[in-house]
Amino acid sequence: MCLILVAHKVVDELPLVIAANRDEFHARPTQKAGWWADDRNLLGGRDLQAGGSWLAVHREGRFAAVTNYRDADAIPRGKRSRGFLVTEFLQGNASPLDFVESIDDSDYAGFNLLVTDGDSLAYRSNRSSERGELSPGIYGLGNVTLDTPWEKVERSKARLRSLIAAASVNETSLLNLLADRKKGPVDEVQSDRLPFATAHAITAPFIVLPEYGTRCSTVVTASNTGQWTFLERRFSASGEPGGESRYSFNAVDGQ
Repeated sequence: MCLILVAHKVVDELPLVIAANRDEFHARPTQKAGWWADDRNLLGGRDLQAGGSWLAVHREGRFAAVTNYRDADAIPRGKRSRGFLVTEFLQGNASPLDFVESIDDSDYAGFNLLVTDGDSLAYRSNRSSERGELSPGIYGLGNVTLDTPWEKVERSKARLRSLIAAASVNETSLLNLLADRKKGPVDEVQSDRLPFATAHAITAPFIVLPEYGTRCSTVVTASNTGQWTFLERRFSASGEPGGESRYSFNAVDGQ
């Protein structure tokens, strides 16, 4: 149950702030964040099972991230990997709005997608009619549609809003926000397909379970001068830090 928080044109000196947890099965093969060997313009982690990414940036100042939509039904055969939505936006030249409008929803299992060129931010889900460019603001995305008022999404948005109000937006404060292991209320637990204890565990922003949990936390910022920073902190199945990668570049000249 992934979590993505976005502050879009809310902080003057940082018009883009991203804080995200990737939740996944620990056994799924993953490449840690870095510049991709087969495309040196792409920076992010890589899903080695399907080849795409859940969250990445382009050297020219483009960002994309995707979450799965929690469907009760099994994924039909023949669907494209949702991670290709990330790479195809980053490797193309389409505006965020044009890209999200070009997607054929039927090609994919349930997804939520956020894309930005550093200026405009757009959203699309194939489980909602709400899509298009987003106005400046603070947004939260889990495994249902944008800003669905799950307690962990609302709690995390409120904490981000407080950091912004206190002028305390930095890597440390954002990672601490993402490290919140407090579970949501019992009445939000959806135990139709999972044991209650497991279903309750995944209501936390940071999930710790033996087979599934928060694999990494990522903080991405873009400054008003074009400077981008990217930090990924990885975790073991027990929730202990297992390494991190930090990068910065200027989107104007790609250096």
